[in-house]
Formats: sequence, C-alpha cells, structure tokens
Amino acid sequence: MIAAALLRASLYFAAATPSPTPSSGPDPNDITPGVVGFLVTFAIAVVVVLLVIDMTRRIRRVRYRAEIAEKLDAEQARAADDRPEDDERP
Repeated sequence: MIAAALLRASLYFAAATPSPTPSSGPDPNDITPGVVGFLVTFAIAVVVVLLVIDMTRRIRRVRYRAEIAEKLDAEQARAADDRPEDDERP
C-alpha cells in the first residue's frame, strides 16, 4: 500500500514538473576575454618565466658558494694537520 502510494506520488511529481527549455541567452561567441584578457594572461606568463629564471640563478649561486666553502674548510683542515705542533718538541 505504501509502495503504491509512493509510486503514484512519484509519477504525479514527474508529470507535474515541466522539462526545462533552453533560454535565448547571449551568443557564446560574443562573450570572450578579448585583448585585455590576453594581455593580462601574457603578462602573468612573462612574470612567472622571469621569476623561475631568477630563482634558478639564485639557487645555483647558493650551491656554488656552499661548494667553495666546503673546499676552503677542507684546505684549512689539511693545512692544520700538516703544521708541526710546537708542543711536541723535547
């Protein structure tokens, strides 16, 4: 009994709701970002490329400085090991 009532109600509501019809809106070809949108997108792309180039340069510079610092520390340690100690004299 409940199933039959639910079936009748669903058929009633399905028949009562009209199917949507497409409305005549603006032409999709008229709605474009235009020249301003292209220029903004192009400017953002140029800025991103320049930032990536700058970041790569800075990372490379930091890496080279670290390598040079390691070489200098190794040379100083080697020079300290090669030095004769004054305390070892008899």
